[in-house]
Amino acid sequence: MVVRIIEHVFRSYQYVLHPTARQGRALEHLLAVQCEAYNAALEERREAFKRGIRVHRFDQFAQLKDLHEARPDFMRYGVTVARGTLTRLDRAFSAFYRRLAAGDKPGFPRFKARWRFDCASYEDTSGWKLKEGDRRLYLQGIGHVKLKLHRPLRGIPKTLHVRRQGSRWTATIQCADVPAYPLPPTGRQAGFDLGVVNLATSSEGEVFDNPRDLARGKAALVAAQQALARKKRGSKRRRRAREALSRQHRKIANRRRDGLHQLSRRLVDAHDVLVFEDLAVTNMVRSARGTVEAPGCMVAQKAGLNREILAAAWGGLIRMVAYKAEEAGRELILVNPRHTSQRCSSCGHTEAANRPSQATFACRACGLELHADCNAARNVLRLGSSLRREKREAETGAA
Repeated sequence: MVVRIIEHVFRSYQYVLHPTARQGRALEHLLAVQCEAYNAALEERREAFKRGIRVHRFDQFAQLKDLHEARPDFMRYGVTVARGTLTRLDRAFSAFYRRLAAGDKPGFPRFKARWRFDCASYEDTSGWKLKEGDRRLYLQGIGHVKLKLHRPLRGIPKTLHVRRQGSRWTATIQCADVPAYPLPPTGRQAGFDLGVVNLATSSEGEVFDNPRDLARGKAALVAAQQALARKKRGSKRRRRAREALSRQHRKIANRRRDGLHQLSRRLVDAHDVLVFEDLAVTNMVRSARGTVEAPGCMVAQKAGLNREILAAAWGGLIRMVAYKAEEAGRELILVNPRHTSQRCSSCGHTEAANRPSQATFACRACGLELHADCNAARNVLRLGSSLRREKREAETGAA
């Protein structure tokens, strides 16, 4: 896959909201009524599914006009946010039917608890307006909410997502036709091997350490989980303990996200062409537990490896590099990672014995000795250069 620069791109801008006490209660009520609407619409779809009838979101959109008199507390926030909630449910059912048709585990959509329903979506620009000069976000039924406008909005606003994150609120505005700003060329190309010990290693020999944010926050996370387990279900103390645990998870996620943003920006600024492995992370983190008839082996070790792979967030890094490269005029290429760790980057000899240890590569044909991740990164770059050359030849031939 090659990502090239385009003149306009899509972007999301997230801002922290600072509602007053009254506005905070109104936001909580907004989520409560949207959760109620989600569950009611889900119940209708469940009953229809049992009868073999498929309900579409437009059928449920048409029912909203009857709620103006029956539920004025619900419609005070406007029809746009209600349609956003129904669209969210429709996407869940679309994914369910897609998995069902593919023969995968279907995962029927489930009801949402009020404390877990944390996002209200506006699918178009009615019902809200960002006033950048006043640093206020107007929400129908709530008022003008103060927000921290840490960067200006670019492009044409399309949708809005108001989300509760523990004790704070955020607004995510998705914009279209955002102008791109290409960076000057550097003349550098690099391949990158992703791993657990080292998060990334470049074909130029540069190593980027894995910050292991999950391991750093594990002690506090375990303490919060133990405190939650000791609390009585339904009690106020359990609610506070749940919020404390949620804060620990957010802290770890924020650290990870911040590190990935910094690394992806550094890579995009330094290279014109970036080549990564097209890793199937979902397949890599499958459980080794097996079945009762054929139990797996080394299950605990595999579970620990899966946890480290997910904590490294390879997919998140590639996604961040992708959109930054698109905006900066760089190229991102994803290649098949097969045998990249066993193939010699010098002579091309491929053999499992070339990898005597996790960190060492020693070619049995030509005798090349190199750091294993650096050798794999060079193979990744070679594959990316080959794909790039084939693509250019195809374009030239077509012209």
